Amino acid sequence: MLGIDEASLALVDDLQRRYIEALDRRAMEAWLDCFSQDADASYFCIAAENVEGGQEIALMYDDCRARLTDRVTFITKVWTGTFQPYRMRHFVQRIGIPTLDHGKLCVVSNFHIAITPEGGSSNLLAVGQYEDTVVLDRGEPRFLRKRAVYDTTVLPRYIVYPF
Repeated sequence: MLGIDEASLALVDDLQRRYIEALDRRAMEAWLDCFSQDADASYFCIAAENVEGGQEIALMYDDCRARLTDRVTFITKVWTGTFQPYRMRHFVQRIGIPTLDHGKLCVVSNFHIAITPEGGSSNLLAVGQYEDTVVLDRGEPRFLRKRAVYDTTVLPRYIVYPF
């Protein structure tokens, strides 16, 4: 399993880089590949005010691998042509030292996402924190759980892609 040494940190940072690169390219299959094949692999995008209030009401609530796969299908097939395309640029900084919990690496990172609608001006989409659980899967680190907790109270537009 992963230890917390420089080599492991580099692998975790590379996972985070692959994750944001996939989203910035809107490559949803590559995004899905960042997650474990485990049936419990999950992604949540939730407002910080909901977390602080003890409410698990989330903008995106993919609580299993099948729902992650459904998200990719909806974005790439079902919703195609029904929303205004937009570009994203993610800026992520791992903070603190990851911790080990029963062979799983717990990682916290701050994020900042800029958005540019097709033909429009760039704006800030959201700021927040990733709370990640990373495991080894198929010989590489992958997210078992990724939770994007955003500080932004009112998002400037509808959201299609995960944070």
